[in-house]
Amino acid sequence: MEEAAMSWTEDDLIPLSALQHLVFCRRQCALIHVEQIWDENLFTAEGRIMHERVHEADRESRGDVRIERGVPLRSLRLGLIGKADVVEFHRVGEDKWRPFPVEYKRGKPKVDESDKVQLCAQAMCLEEMLNVEIDKGAVFYGKTRRRLDVSLDQGLREETEKAARDAHELLALGRTPEAAYTKKCKSCSLINYCLPKIIQKKPSVEQYLQKAVEDL
Repeated sequence: MEEAAMSWTEDDLIPLSALQHLVFCRRQCALIHVEQIWDENLFTAEGRIMHERVHEADRESRGDVRIERGVPLRSLRLGLIGKADVVEFHRVGEDKWRPFPVEYKRGKPKVDESDKVQLCAQAMCLEEMLNVEIDKGAVFYGKTRRRLDVSLDQGLREETEKAARDAHELLALGRTPEAAYTKKCKSCSLINYCLPKIIQKKPSVEQYLQKAVEDL
């Protein structure tokens, strides 16, 4: 069976958010979803409050747009389960509506594709659940107060499918990758658990044994 055609069972489903964590940092993904470590900092607290406010708001109708919040998502093809912050349903004909997912983030657009992959995964879940095609979505950033429209093209879809496969493999392996310090570590709420600067400087067992032999 081809990887793209793989089908998972209900017991195999992993959190959709794991894809965003994995693209941002594989070690962070393992710390959260394998070791079950989580800690809040100012950034995650602001993000959590934003999501709670979005999910608690009432559904809306604005002309040819219906707005649903906190929409449950699932894909047996990708093996994902989660929730969309907002799904706008745009009228495209009489009694015909096209979903338009909107993900909310507290900060500003990232240099990596982690937010776009999370949004694309939401769209692919909706496509599977509703038997529709979705070509666009958006990410709303709280810091800039603007929406970034995202084209759900083939390249992003392939990256999202790969992230889903990699996340399943990482969680099934149950092993946390080694630390590697980068600039984005500064904004990670798990930096005090990860300790990337300290851990990556520790000599490996092989280096330790080699030095011990040299000192004889």
